[in-house]
Amino acid sequence: MHDARIRPTGFTLLELLVVLVILGLLAAYVGPRYFGQLGKAESKTAQTQVVAFGKALDAFRLDVGRYPSSSEGLLALYQKPEQLSSWFGPYLDKPPPLDPWGKAYEYRSPGQHGDYDLFSLGKDGIPGGSAENADITSWVTSQSMK
Repeated sequence: MHDARIRPTGFTLLELLVVLVILGLLAAYVGPRYFGQLGKAESKTAQTQVVAFGKALDAFRLDVGRYPSSSEGLLALYQKPEQLSSWFGPYLDKPPPLDPWGKAYEYRSPGQHGDYDLFSLGKDGIPGGSAENADITSWVTSQSMK
């Protein structure tokens, strides 16, 4: 007679726990690096959008002779304000998007820093800040790109 014991196949609880610990250590190491890069990408996206809005605002000014008023806002780059006859837009392909953190860009004309002020208050929505909480502005591009 042949005495064949059936050996169960699969993983033991200890083996599964070791794998889970290794995965947890990897996630703890990689996670902060990934999310740090995500914050930088959002800031770069906001800066790129501010620059694109600036170009559209300049095209609007060339046609109309002035920048949109604060009340007309950035929407005037996409949708013709009623009283303008020299508007040859749209100057944007679609309505102005929200900033990467889901808030509307702030626009004022005339501005305190130039003909207009265009900015995002960053992730925290509060003036000032650093890293991903830093303000992204049309008047200080070198500081915003850090």
